[in-house]
Amino acid sequence: MSQKQYEVLQWASLFLEKNNRETRVADLLLQHHLGVSRTQFYARMRDEIPNEIVEKFHADIEDHVKTGVPIQHLTGYEHFYGRKFSVNSHVLIPRPETEELVQHVINHLPENESITIVDVGTGSGVIAITLALEVPNAKIIATDISEEALRTARANARNLQANITFLQGNFLEPVIDKNIKADIVVSNPPYISEAEREELSDTVVNHDPELALFAAENGLAAYQKICSQLPQVILPNGSVAFEIGYLQGEAVQALIKEKFPKSTTNIIKDINGKDRIVFAQL
Repeated sequence: MSQKQYEVLQWASLFLEKNNRETRVADLLLQHHLGVSRTQFYARMRDEIPNEIVEKFHADIEDHVKTGVPIQHLTGYEHFYGRKFSVNSHVLIPRPETEELVQHVINHLPENESITIVDVGTGSGVIAITLALEVPNAKIIATDISEEALRTARANARNLQANITFLQGNFLEPVIDKNIKADIVVSNPPYISEAEREELSDTVVNHDPELALFAAENGLAAYQKICSQLPQVILPNGSVAFEIGYLQGEAVQALIKEKFPKSTTNIIKDINGKDRIVFAQL
C-alpha cells in the first residue's frame, strides 16, 4: 500500500528524533530521493510516493541512524556558494563557515588585476573552484597530499567548468618545487587537536577523512608548516587567509607574525560570533 509524502516524512522524523539524530535529515534526504525542488517538495505533501522510493529512503534513514553516515555521503553531494559539489569519504564535507572564508578573500582582491591564488589542502576543491568561477582574472593553483581528494576536486572542476592547476604534495611543497609565486594563499587545513576527538559527533569523526580533520601540536601543525613555507611562495605585499578553530586565532596570528613581523593580521568572526578566519597582509 503506497504512502503519502507527509506520512513517510513523519515516520522518518520521529525515528530520527527517537535516536537522537537531526530531524531535518528526513526532509533533505526525501527531497533528494524524489528529485524535486524545495518548493515542489513542500507543495506535494499529500502526493503518494512509489514504494521503491519509500524503501530506498527507509534504508538510508536507518543507515544514517545506525552508523552516523552523513547525508552528503548518501546523496553524493553538498552545495557550496550556490553550486553543487560531489563529495565522498575522501574529502571533508564543506561547511558554511568556509563560504565566509571565500567571501572574505573575494572582498579583499584587487580589482581587474591578474593575480595568482594558491589553495592549500583543496579537498573537494570548493575553495579553489569557487574562486576560479567568481574571480575570472585569477589564476588558481590547488594542492593536496591525497590523490583521492585530488581526483574528486578535478571531477568537480570539470563538472563546473573551472580552470585550475592541481598539484599533489604536502601543503606548499609542490608550489615551491615548481617555483610558483602567489599573491594570495588561502587554506582551510586540518586544525582539530587529538584532545578534541571525543567532542566530535560520529557523523564527523567516523566519516570525514582524518587527514583533513586532525593536526598535531594542539591542532596547529598545519599552520606551522604552511607559515614556514610561505616566504618561498608569497609575493611582496601578498596576503594569506586561514580558516581556524575558534580558539586558535591568537596562536595562528603569532605564527604569521613570527615569519612576517611587519604584517597586518586580523582575526575575523563567523556568522555565529566565533573566531573563524585569520587574514594577514604580509
